[in-house]
Amino acid sequence: MVLFGPGYCGARIAATLVAQGWRVVAVGRDGAGADALHHATHVLSTAPPDDAGDPVLTRHGAAIGRVPWIGYLSSTGVYGDSGGAWVDESAPLGGRRGPRLAADAAWLALGARVLRLPGIYGPGRSVLDRLAAGTAQRIDANGQLFSRVHVDDVVGGVRAAIATGRAGAYNLADDLPAPQRDLIEWAAVALGLPLPPLQSLDTAPLSPAARAFYGENRRVANGKARRLLGWQPLYPDYRVGLRALIATSSPATASAAPAAAAAVHR
Repeated sequence: MVLFGPGYCGARIAATLVAQGWRVVAVGRDGAGADALHHATHVLSTAPPDDAGDPVLTRHGAAIGRVPWIGYLSSTGVYGDSGGAWVDESAPLGGRRGPRLAADAAWLALGARVLRLPGIYGPGRSVLDRLAAGTAQRIDANGQLFSRVHVDDVVGGVRAAIATGRAGAYNLADDLPAPQRDLIEWAAVALGLPLPPLQSLDTAPLSPAARAFYGENRRVANGKARRLLGWQPLYPDYRVGLRALIATSSPATASAAPAAAAAVHR
């Protein structure tokens, strides 16, 4: 496996494959290691595009096209705003992510298994960490819903696509789209922390990227990945995923979390 972009997801994928006996060559921004493409049986890119396009395809597209199995981690942002409706892989593409749309299409044309991901969370990267750091914001976003996926379910999706998946697009998302404030409120109770103040979307101090995120509202369906890849998420909703993160964080937190979490009826 030649792996481009060994970041948060990529490192987790690489560790899992190495533990299963794979040889994984990670290629960073400098391109070192890309010569392994001449001997690769599989290639996976987790690297996002930039304003100039997809840097991996620009530099290595011809060589990647000769590899038998190709994978790419894309974004469910390619669907744009659906007004809260469910979207699957047959939904029209659009929205604000021009480079991402172009990259998604280019990898599909190359014969890749394109795994479209919503917000990714996991160890060290969740609302639990933001609450503990005092940086979590509780936003009243007028009914905005979004999907998410645990990083280990991304790993499971890659493994399933290697084992059985044909080329094409697949959504990997949990089963319970929910407002961001629901996660903040559930996690605060579970951790025994005070709720951050509720802020309106109009007055909250958000970065341009965060404000753009709240400008889209959709629920992501995962039925195709379940049917064709045999993918089953380990963490089908945020409560299951966050409970697992709490349980592995510290013995004291783990013992207190179940009773506290039971008080949140969401």
